[in-house]
Amino acid sequence: MSEITTSELLSRLFKTRNIGSFVNRFQDEMNDPVFGDYIAHLCAKKNIKPAEAVRNADIERTYGSQLFRGTRKPSRDKAIQFCFGMGLTVDEAQELLKVAGKSALYPKIKRDAVVLFCLLKHMDIHKAQEILDDLKLPLLGGEPN
Repeated sequence: MSEITTSELLSRLFKTRNIGSFVNRFQDEMNDPVFGDYIAHLCAKKNIKPAEAVRNADIERTYGSQLFRGTRKPSRDKAIQFCFGMGLTVDEAQELLKVAGKSALYPKIKRDAVVLFCLLKHMDIHKAQEILDDLKLPLLGGEPN
């Protein structure tokens, strides 16, 4: 079966009479990506080595390695840090957060607005942390979330 678009899948879902057969028929298209596989894919796409992404994200090396292997799941902050580590766009960052099972960045939340601004301006993690600190907002990775 060729890859089906999300909008086509949604259209078919709304027309289905039996959710069980729908789920069974389209199970390959409905599998959630694994975070480690997803960030590895992004690294390859961006031509960045995983160790470089971890270093650029200011994430401890062992923890970063565990995320790539899939033996740990990231907090929202660690996922955001990876966005900086890989130089993601805002849209790519929102997708990464979705894959991580975390809430999207929301511009009505001060801290999220700063993160969105920094991603939009292609700032690195250190500049983003500096701005968060200047505005007396919690730093990324400072507390579990």
